[in-house]
Formats: sequence, C-alpha cells, structure tokens
Amino acid sequence: MADAYPSVAGVAAAASAFARFHPGLCALRQVGKSREGRPLHLLSVGHGRRNVLVVAAPHSDERIGPATALRLAERVAADPDLHARADASWHFLLCLDPDGTVRSEEGPPVRRTPAAHFRHSYRPPPDEQPEWAPSVRPAGDQLPESRALVALIDELEPFLQCSLHGNDLGGSWIQLTRDVPGLAEPLGKLSAERDVPVQTGTYDALYWTTSGPGVYVMPEPGRPTQFPSLPEDVTRSTWVRPHRYGGMTALFEVPMWGSRRVADTAPHPDPARALTALAGLLRRQSDRTRGLLDQVRELLPAPGAGPWDPSGSGPATGTLLRLATGLTDICPQVADDWEALHPAPVELTLAHVTALDIAARRISLRTTGTLLRLLAGLPGEGPARTRAECDRLLERWADELVVGHDLTWVPVPDQVELQSECVLAAFRLLTNG
Repeated sequence: MADAYPSVAGVAAAASAFARFHPGLCALRQVGKSREGRPLHLLSVGHGRRNVLVVAAPHSDERIGPATALRLAERVAADPDLHARADASWHFLLCLDPDGTVRSEEGPPVRRTPAAHFRHSYRPPPDEQPEWAPSVRPAGDQLPESRALVALIDELEPFLQCSLHGNDLGGSWIQLTRDVPGLAEPLGKLSAERDVPVQTGTYDALYWTTSGPGVYVMPEPGRPTQFPSLPEDVTRSTWVRPHRYGGMTALFEVPMWGSRRVADTAPHPDPARALTALAGLLRRQSDRTRGLLDQVRELLPAPGAGPWDPSGSGPATGTLLRLATGLTDICPQVADDWEALHPAPVELTLAHVTALDIAARRISLRTTGTLLRLLAGLPGEGPARTRAECDRLLERWADELVVGHDLTWVPVPDQVELQSECVLAAFRLLTNG
C-alpha cells in the first residue's frame, strides 16, 4: 500500500471491483447523495443477523477512514469467523462527507508536511459536518448526508457503529458511548507495534470517563461531555442513535503525526500557569487571524458579484467566511474555558496540557488555511500581499508546532492497520470472538 490517502473516486472504484470479485458475499449500493449530488456508497459483507456499521470520513480532513474501510472489508471477507460464524454482517459507508473530502484532496497526494496539510485540507463548519449536524441544526433542516446515515442506522439497527477518525497530530485513542471492558489492552499493544503513542489526555474527551489508557467512555446523562464553548452536543449526534436499538458507537482515532508527549501520564507541575499561558496564546493568535480576516473581507468581491470560486468546484465565499469567522471567534471562548479549568475535573497530566496546546495551535492553523482558500486566485497586489502574509504565518505556526511537539509522520499503511485492527479488537470483545 502506498504512503498516500486514496481519493474518493479511487475508493468507490476499488469497492466496486471488490464487490464484483466476491459475488454472493459482498454487495455495493447507493444509500443517498451529498449536497452536491455525489453518491454515498455502502459496501456490505456477509449475511449475518447482527450488523456492524462502519462510517468512514465523518470529517473531511480526516482521510484515513475510507482506506481503513476497504482494508476491513478485505479482512472480513477472508475470515468466516468475522461474518458467518459470528452471525454478523458488516456495512461500510465509504465516505460520509464526499463533498468536503474532495476539497481535502487538493495539494500533494502523498505524504505532506503539517504546513501543507493545513494549507490544503478542508473542514466545514460544525453544522455542515454530517456526523455532528443533527446536534446543532433544527430537526427539519438536516443535511442529506446526515439523513442518509440516520436512515441507515434505523435500517440496520447495528449493535456496533464504528466511526473512523484521524486526528492530524497526537496519538491513538478510542471514544465509546458504552464501555467495552478490556479494549485498552489491544489498543496499547497494536499502537506499540507500530510505534504510535497512545493518547492518554485529549481535548476531545477531557470530561469523559477513562476505561483504560487511551479509551474514553461517554459520561452518564446530565454530566458535561465537552467544553461549553463547543457547539456540538454528543447526546444529540449520530453517535447515540444506535442506543435506541441496544447498540453503541466506538470512535477510532489514529494520528497523521505522532507526538510522544500526548502519552506522558506524569502530573503537570503547574497546570494553572500552563492553562493561563495557553489561553494567552489563543487570544494572541485569534487577534492576528481576526486582523487578517478583516483584510480578506475588504479584498473579496462585493456580495452582489456572486460567490468567488476560481476553481469552479470549491465551497462558496459565504461558507469559507463563516468558517474563518467561527474559528476566529471561538478562540476567546475556548480561552475562557481553559482559564476556568483550574481546578480541573481530572488531575491534569503533561499529556493533557500537550493535547490542549496542540488544539490551540490547530485552530489558528485551520483559520489561516481557510483564509488562503478565500484568497486563492484573487488578482492584484493587495491579495498577493495578504496571501504572502497568511502563508508566512501558516509556515511559522506549523514549524512551531513541529518543533514544539517533536512530531513524527505515521505512514498511511500503519495508520490503516492500526485503525482496522482496533475495530476488529472491539468487535471480538463484544462478540466474545
């Protein structure tokens, strides 16, 4: 397998060939369309009564999932213990957000630097992310991708839904809506075999219960699940939909770049000071990106001139502006959250503070990458100067991230094998296989 992520079109073609090669065991069907009319493909393997639903690319800048889905389909088809003898059927939604994922295919198709990643990847606002949208949009105004996923859950009633995520920086970890006792052991073993750190502190699951190193379980109803500044509500997302059928969801995270510091369980010597420093970093960087955003607004064509999209295929100006504005505006809110985090709900370790530091820097890098998208193709000296300023800032912030966290690239084949083996480990624990 090449050290590169497959394209949306390439995954669909590979799945079609795979289904034709396994007639009677595998089937490929369309279960919906994206907002832009791209098909949502479901590859099914097996005929058992117990259904597993695997959702790839829930976030468009996390591109490992489709490759993992294909690898899992191969593993399941080749092993009757995973389907016939387990009375199980596996269903792989090959790309939940094809529109956004296609945007993230821009730039180098193979291994990228962190700067190139943030320059070319695309992650839409929360209310346009199909996995999260049901928790932030009105019930009568859901995305077609979200409706397709919910309908699929209601059709299959899966005992296990696996959501395949790929964090850009950090380590491997798993989030569960219900506990799977013993899952931390294979996560640790499989990660160590591939020299990937297990993330023992994470911004995403600081309020979640720890089931073991790197395994986090959703809190009981009524308890906070995340920072107040974040708009999403886990309890209203597609993650909890399988619960109405007695099922659960597991989210599998593997990193593009690993950082050993996210695995350091030593208590932080001065968490209050560290949180204050991170809050200051967030505010300083958001002030910088807000100034650049104001410049970009002045350079863009007037609203009456129509959406600016020099490529003819990218998101409209309004969406990109809303995304950049939201990322800039959330920084002071997150800073307030972090300053209020002392005393924290858990003892803050060096891993926790490392994860928060990565999260802080990631927000501003995503903002700057979005500004560069807005400026792409705009003619004239003014846009050229602002583009150069954004580019220099992105390069500097990305370099600080690489040096500060000693990042190491995890080859795509290792990401795929780690994620797929963790999914199989969860399946075996749940089925006593």
